Amino acid sequence: MKTVKSQFKFKGGVHPDYNKELAREQPIEKIPLPAELVISMSQHLGAPAKCVVKAGDFVRRGQVVGEKNGFISVCVRTSADGKVKAIEKRLGPAGGKADAIILDTTAKPEGEVAEASGPILEPLDWRTASREDLLKRVEEAGICGMGGAGFPTNVKLNPPPGKRCEYLILNGAECEPYLTADYRLMLERAPRIRLGVEIMRKILGGPAVRIAIEANKPEAIKAMETAFADIDGNVEIVVLPVLYPQGSEKHQIFATVGRVVPEPPALPIDVGCVVENVGTVAAIADAVELGEPLLERVTTVSGGAVAQPKNVLAPCGTKYSDLIAFCGGEKEPVAKLISGGTMMGFAVSTPEISTTKTTSGLLLLPNSKAYQYVSQACINCGRCVRACPMNLNAAEIAKAVESDDIKGAEDAHVMTCIECGACSFSCPAYRPITQFCRRAKNSIRARIAAEKAKAAAAAKK
Repeated sequence: MKTVKSQFKFKGGVHPDYNKELAREQPIEKIPLPAELVISMSQHLGAPAKCVVKAGDFVRRGQVVGEKNGFISVCVRTSADGKVKAIEKRLGPAGGKADAIILDTTAKPEGEVAEASGPILEPLDWRTASREDLLKRVEEAGICGMGGAGFPTNVKLNPPPGKRCEYLILNGAECEPYLTADYRLMLERAPRIRLGVEIMRKILGGPAVRIAIEANKPEAIKAMETAFADIDGNVEIVVLPVLYPQGSEKHQIFATVGRVVPEPPALPIDVGCVVENVGTVAAIADAVELGEPLLERVTTVSGGAVAQPKNVLAPCGTKYSDLIAFCGGEKEPVAKLISGGTMMGFAVSTPEISTTKTTSGLLLLPNSKAYQYVSQACINCGRCVRACPMNLNAAEIAKAVESDDIKGAEDAHVMTCIECGACSFSCPAYRPITQFCRRAKNSIRARIAAEKAKAAAAAKK
């Protein structure tokens, strides 16, 4: 194993204020179990899980309460014992609603019910287990990408026929401002990450491994060097320059191995790569060796308005209000509450939204860090074009969407936009360019879905 500097730099990118010092030195703390959890059936990319319990049921920690509901879907397990008070449509951080279980964790089972004991799933010896058994374990543990996208991990680790993984890339960049959850994981759980890598290498047939970490995290680099010091095979830690969005899957592939993923529908596996967040890798280790499904995750609670910024290990379904209370509450008025980071996160209107498997951060920004602005007309300065890491003409796309010319935006390749926010960050006219791109992409997806439905209906006639 060796440590090298990245030889490749992608076009564009920006340098926002990172503000990681607020929570960077705070060790991971486990929150006491909240009295109520709100466990969503939509904690991942793809079809929401199908709820298989009903109001009044008593469920045990780790029990499947939502079955996988399609190829791109993930099962949901309850993160605590409790009684299902209700099943309701609840708001998620991105603004959509999905079925959610309202779980009373203070309730006790009626009658004589044996206490759960031992691991939830049977621990496996990864050295002797078959590839198929390891893949099945990842699936039944409900593991999805924990870096934000939430793609089902068992699907990513099972390339289609004719595709082979040559490079397994661990995403430890954590380039989003304020967020330090992955950083603390690398410091505190580096041996678990190594075990996850060993398991994934077996599943993927022994690819080379590249561990991508930004240069502003020297302590994490050192911790990973120690954990991986005696590992066999082609393994390197690649130190990336500090440049947002280094955590983007496509850009990390280029920065570590110099390969370019073509436009959609191409995927990283088309250039021989699989990218996984370090949190996902640690979760795989726990699922295989300990029989522990993905029921909790580390979330950074930070920002100038929270009393005690922390990195909190909380069960999935913990309400934001409980996270805030655990961090001492608000020390000054909150001007903006953001789920995620300041670049790609979503401003939310209520702290009653709950965490999911992909909740990496919760930010409480004071008035000094958030302000209202008035968007102006494009001044054709080109800053958004220079900042775009996807080589898009962001100004042209924004103007097309503003004119309701969705076809024009599509012709300008808006579907390749990764919604990183670099364009909006760079715009001196305060134009909501990223939001324009999201609007266009949603319209295009809706049109494609309608066309598919129409074609399917015609085929049945």
